Amino acid sequence: MDGIREKYGLSERHACWIVGQHRGTQRYVPTVPADEDALTRAIVALASEYGRYGYRRVTALLQADGWQVGKDRVQRDPSVARG
Repeated sequence: MDGIREKYGLSERHACWIVGQHRGTQRYVPTVPADEDALTRAIVALASEYGRYGYRRVTALLQADGWQVGKDRVQRDPSVARG
């Protein structure tokens, strides 16, 4: 979007209107929790150790270890079996 704005000399508001996109989309900055890498390593370790476990059971194991994590977060990790 910035390249288009600079090339054509458009304001952010006008460029977003042309594209049909809300301005909030351009201003969004994703937040990554500080322990994201450690959680991913824990998920991969459990998935490797218990290859037949699905995301629900891996979630239960993580929660038993003290992680505050939901099944949706564990399911997004590609190393965990679906089911």
